Parts: sequence; structure tokens; C-alpha cells
Amino acid sequence: MLLAIGALIAGIALLVWGADRFVDGAASVAKNLRVPPMVIGLTIVSLGTSLPEMIVAAMAALDGNRDLGIGNVLGSNIANIGLVLGVTALIIPLAVQSMTLRREMPVLMLVTFLAFALLADGVLSQIDGIILIIGLVLMMGWITRIGMKDRHDPMVEEFTESIPEGMSMKSSILWFIVGLVVLIISSRMVVWGAVEIAHFFGVSDLIIGLTIVAIGTSLPELVASVAGAVKGEADLAIGNVIGSNMFNLLAVLAMPALIYPGAFAQEALMRDFPIMLAFTIALLVVSLGFKVGGKINRFEGGLLLSGFVGYLYLLYLQS
Repeated sequence: MLLAIGALIAGIALLVWGADRFVDGAASVAKNLRVPPMVIGLTIVSLGTSLPEMIVAAMAALDGNRDLGIGNVLGSNIANIGLVLGVTALIIPLAVQSMTLRREMPVLMLVTFLAFALLADGVLSQIDGIILIIGLVLMMGWITRIGMKDRHDPMVEEFTESIPEGMSMKSSILWFIVGLVVLIISSRMVVWGAVEIAHFFGVSDLIIGLTIVAIGTSLPELVASVAGAVKGEADLAIGNVIGSNMFNLLAVLAMPALIYPGAFAQEALMRDFPIMLAFTIALLVVSLGFKVGGKINRFEGGLLLSGFVGYLYLLYLQS
């Protein structure tokens, strides 16, 4: 048991570190190839913060455990809104200025309803996985297009500052490879540790995925959002969450669908997905309710965090 806990904690720490190195390397490679900062931020950075979830879901599926991966997706999306944005807004109110974000939020809702439609039959099939990957490609094409178009968006400066400076192509490729290797190794540690803990306490793999693994793999978003908000980069903080949630529902959910398709725990559909949808709608209402220059204040951040704590308590009662 102690070994499993140690593997889980060390694995999550390495996941965060590996994802950070991977994103730095990938972003620097793109910068050296003269890709616009806005495109780098909307694609590589957002995808990078979802890499821990993606690798964990893939490894869990390879081990024949789709519920852990699905729980990781739903739990991470709930944690991103309730925990990450809640804590960040409590530290410093988040000013919303980017029109790009205001266009992304309705797309997040569309992606959420797409995922629900695919999961509604209680089975995650390979066809579902293919549809999700097609959706991912279309989404990346769309955000790249608006990233190329909106050269004067406030997020351009924020993304530019988030990309490492002075990293050669050789160093960029090296960190890219190192980050990927660390992600693969650490994800194996997380999956093994999580499954062992679940078996020890007699709880389902879904619950472990929704809680310990989801919170752990949401740490990159929490660190990035708090750091961005403290530096006055609120749009980047919110953009990390929105982008990560879209990538989770498309790229991460596609992993168990493609690798280990089949029926999943019905609690995920009947309990956890509606709660994730409620958090997403809350984010949409709060964000689109603003005029340009508005804020997510501390009160609203407190409500989001309280909702997340309440969700964890519900899982505790039902487990």
C-alpha cells in the first residue's frame, strides 16, 4: 500500500514536470519554425496541459481499465473549473478581455454535448473514438485559423511571454523527447498506484479516476492559471482551462474508445457527466455574462470552489 501511494505521488509529480518540459520543448520548436505565438498557445500549450490526462487514459486503457480513463476526463474537467478557476479567482479576480476566449466558450459547450451524445448509449466504441479525433482535428484547425486572424488579441502578448526564450532547435527537441519519455514512465506509475489504492480501499476505479488521478493531472492547469493570474495574464489562465477541457473531451476521451472500447460504469453518465455539464454551463454563464473588461470575482470563485468540494463530498458519501 505504501509503495502504491509513493508511486502515485511520485508519478503525479513527474507527470507535471514532464508535461512542462514537453510543452516548453514543443513550443520552442514551433517558435523556431516561426509559428505565431497565438497559434502555439491555443494548440501546443492547451494540448500540453491535457497531456497528463491523455497519457494516463491511454495507459489505463492498455491495461484494460477504461473507467479510470473516463473518470479522469470527467473529474479533470470538473476540477479545472471548480478547483483551478475557483482557487485562481480567490487569489486574484480574473479580468476577461480576449474575444478569442468568448468565441471558444460556446465551442466548449458544443464539444461537451457531442461527448454526451456519444456516451448516451452507455458504450464507448471505436466509432465514438474516431468521431472524437475528427472533432479534435476540426477544433485545432478552427482555433489555428482564429489565432492567425486575431493578431491584436490581448492573449498574443501573454502567449508570447509564456514561450521560452533563446532555446535552440537542438535543445528544444531534446526537452521535447525528455518530457515525452517522462510522461510515459510517470503515467504507468500513476495508473498502477491508483488501481492498487482502489483495490485496497474497495472503491471503484471510476472513483479513483474522478478524484485522486483527476486532481493530480489537473495540477499543470492549476499552476499555470495561478501563475498567469498573478502576472496579470487572466486571459491565459482562463484559456488554459477552456482549452484543456476541450482537449480532454476530444483527445483524452478518445484514448479508451480507440484502445479498449466497450461498456463503462453507468455512474459516469448518470452522476458525473451531468455535474461536469453543470460546471461548464456555470463557466459559460459567468464568462459570457461579462462585457469586455469584466471580471470573475472572488465571490464567484468561492462558489465554484464550494461546488467542487461539495462534489467530492457526494463521491465520498456514495463510495
